[in-house]
Amino acid sequence: MERSTGGIQLLERAVAVLEACEEGPASLGELVERTGLPRATAHRLATSLEGLGLLRRHDGRFALGPTLARLGSAAAVGPPLAVSARPALETLRDETGESVQLFVRRGDQRVCVVSLESPHSLRTIVPVGAALPLERGSAGTALSTGTPRAGWVDSVEEREPGVASVSAPVRDHRNGAAAVVVAAVSVSGPLERTTRRPGRRYGPAVVRAAAAVEAAAGLGPAFHRRAPG
Repeated sequence: MERSTGGIQLLERAVAVLEACEEGPASLGELVERTGLPRATAHRLATSLEGLGLLRRHDGRFALGPTLARLGSAAAVGPPLAVSARPALETLRDETGESVQLFVRRGDQRVCVVSLESPHSLRTIVPVGAALPLERGSAGTALSTGTPRAGWVDSVEEREPGVASVSAPVRDHRNGAAAVVVAAVSVSGPLERTTRRPGRRYGPAVVRAAAAVEAAAGLGPAFHRRAPG
């Protein structure tokens, strides 16, 4: 069966540009030299990859971007994060009595990959696979802009009236200071139980759960004990 090669060739060229930046930040001229691509082609691909967050540009040089780092961290996690995170999320649900979710980022959205419902009849329900905007809700903030020193962020009625949530980021710490946010743990519930200051009530528990998810997935910082002297 004859196959179309146009799309495959474009993909191969885009990968060549990414691999060229693996050697270190590169100017356009260096991209041309490293890939052998025509200058116009290299420029078009590099700027397109920059727009997707796969490359970033600083002082006129292209380098691997934040989206690529996040995808790489997620790909390196095994077993799948949704599976390894579940025990910690079940503990969080039982501790708080509220619904618990695990979100990952997909472009400009956050997608629910684990959802555990509160035992209360009045509860929040976020189905697995639900795609929600990053700009509303505590989980979107945790995934996109990080969290304050307390380690958690909360939101009240940002996405849905009568609902509040508290979230903490799950980070891949294996590169030390260059930790990358790969997911967000979230507790959500009705205001009559969470109150309008839900972080005070659930923040520490959510932070503990995020740390437990990191440990279960092998994402925590490596600690090395000194050998006895």
